[in-house]
Amino acid sequence: MRRDARRLLREYLHSRGESDLADHIATHLPKMSFWPDEGNRLAYSYLKPFLAATETPAGLYLLMDEIVERAVLANAKRKQRLWRRMLLQFRTTLLLSEAFEDRRRTPQSPPVDVLDVIANASNLDHGVDELSEIFLSFLFASAGSVGFLLAWSIYLRGTNSPRNVPADWVVRESLRLWPVAWLLSRKPAEPHTVAGVSVERHEDVVVCPYSVQRNPHYWSSPSEFRPERWADESEWSNPAFIPFGHGRHRCVAADLVSDLVSSMLKILDERFTLHVQAASCEPTVAAAMAPPPFTLELRSRP
Repeated sequence: MRRDARRLLREYLHSRGESDLADHIATHLPKMSFWPDEGNRLAYSYLKPFLAATETPAGLYLLMDEIVERAVLANAKRKQRLWRRMLLQFRTTLLLSEAFEDRRRTPQSPPVDVLDVIANASNLDHGVDELSEIFLSFLFASAGSVGFLLAWSIYLRGTNSPRNVPADWVVRESLRLWPVAWLLSRKPAEPHTVAGVSVERHEDVVVCPYSVQRNPHYWSSPSEFRPERWADESEWSNPAFIPFGHGRHRCVAADLVSDLVSSMLKILDERFTLHVQAASCEPTVAAAMAPPPFTLELRSRP
């Protein structure tokens, strides 16, 4: 499933191309916008057909929009009453179960969207709740992780002294300083010892990329925003750079996500000067780490 999803995303991004991405940004991003919410909405609207093709029933499309607004945006869950969250969860399970049943009846090969990928890879032993969780993980990654990474990149670009550096350096430095997935948890396949501590298979091993990527043993000036560090090719293989995890559980679309956000930032940089006004410098920390709320003003370049 992971490889099929990566292949589908690669083909989707390639089919749309940079000019289409630029048109999408021009259409969906106003000259004055409030972030990081706008980043989530922008990423989601661009990747929405990858998640569920345009032929998807309107009810499910509207539900996906609602999930983004009520569960993905920074602090969204805290603003919702418990009964509203439970009702949303019930409706999500109901509509997704109908969608998966429909996709199983009429399988597509190759798959046209994530719903197809999940339906094709599943069997009767997979419950609706499990399939729904898998789809929601893709939805949260597309709208949340991609959107927050774009927001961090714009925030750091706009709140630091101007630098004439490639967009991908800014994105990588944003990932290093403020990894969206700031805590990673895994259960060991076999009992072993970590730093002198015995770990059993039923226990969780938690790694904090935020701390690892600010370790002075691996990084010079680790707390400073220095995108220029990525001019050194050796930094690209630094073992202490783990914003997408490590090993076989590393995010399968990590490179594609970084490239997409770099392309979005490059398009904005080429067409506009970015003016960022932030009320504070404190990130919003939950399951994902989002930048402080800020206003972005786009001023056209002469």
